[in-house]
Amino acid sequence: MNTASLKVRNWPRALRPLAVGAAIAGMVLLPAIGAGLKVGDSLPDLAKFNLEGTLPETKGKVVIVDFWASWCAPCKASFPVMDGLLKKYREKGLVIIAVNVDEDKSDMEKFLKKTPVTFSVVRDGQQKLVAAADVATMPTSFLIDREGKIRFTHVGFEGDKTRVEYEKQIEELLK
Repeated sequence: MNTASLKVRNWPRALRPLAVGAAIAGMVLLPAIGAGLKVGDSLPDLAKFNLEGTLPETKGKVVIVDFWASWCAPCKASFPVMDGLLKKYREKGLVIIAVNVDEDKSDMEKFLKKTPVTFSVVRDGQQKLVAAADVATMPTSFLIDREGKIRFTHVGFEGDKTRVEYEKQIEELLK
């Protein structure tokens, strides 16, 4: 017996058919939805997600797409590092797009006043891109090569360790 059936057994008898139906629907629908963005996938057209803000030109560039939220302490630490990466590699073809997932736009704006950056910031107020990417942890970043393929992912931010990894991967992609 799997864990899903054990959980259903604890449900009131009248609700068990609903739980079983939901589980079956999930088994049918989840493969169609996919597992989000992963290494080897092409970055989807970000313009199709109704993001608030201006998207920079990315064609032929190495791109970091970084998902973040104002309530995320590691995001606050990562922003100066990301800004430093952009300053170091912009002339070689690096673009950074920070995708905010806050429900309230004013939370994002307050964060940016305290932590200003030079890279592009857009907001996924409708949560469409974050859902398509299947991002569960803030921050999560995708490094995309010049052909638009996801080559590396980062979940979380660990200070200098993460910065060193970014630099190595960016330099590899900029060759």
